[in-house]
Amino acid sequence: MTPVAIFLCDKSGIAARPWAAAGIECWCVDVEHSIRKDRIKNNIHFVWGDVRTWRPPPRRRIVFVGAFPPCTHVAVSGARDFEKKRGAMLRDALETFEASCQAVAWSGAPGFVENPIGVLSNIPHIGKPHYWFEPFQYAGYLADPSTDAYTKKTGLWTFNGFVMPPKKPVDPIDGSKMHLLPPSDDRADQRSATPAGFSLANFEANCPADLRKVAA
Repeated sequence: MTPVAIFLCDKSGIAARPWAAAGIECWCVDVEHSIRKDRIKNNIHFVWGDVRTWRPPPRRRIVFVGAFPPCTHVAVSGARDFEKKRGAMLRDALETFEASCQAVAWSGAPGFVENPIGVLSNIPHIGKPHYWFEPFQYAGYLADPSTDAYTKKTGLWTFNGFVMPPKKPVDPIDGSKMHLLPPSDDRADQRSATPAGFSLANFEANCPADLRKVAA
């Protein structure tokens, strides 16, 4: 069967790039992709899908699953708006997060569900993340570490033997740059983009040995 790596709630495709570069078929699923036409670029399928209903393609060997459910309604950076949003938006965030956990767990493959520091880790039904990391801690994996030399505390809930990669930290000279981004149409996309250094480190730590190649 064709080996695949699946990335749920993933618009940018950054997390998939090392896997795709190694020749592994990748699927990035997100409701912001076109619902009418799938797009394939550099071995990455960008497809429309809601994590609560999307199904993986048949006759595939799933080797990794990463999920990045939206944090808009649960991250502490938006705490000042929680009262206005009230329970309905919290419910939607919880449903998406829980569906992500189910998808990763049921896949049988190593994987994680990611979310920045927020209210999820304080909900007893969910529990604390298994790991915390910040982008600068993995920037050393990149040819140009400066691109990830910033802070952003992020939690990982992990499944099926996921291996947390060793750190290669650099000085976080850019500080909390994501919180300082000026208003723009793509500000949310910039803030939610997966750090490239961690993505490469994750590939190196979790790619099956029989599929391992050097990813650019």
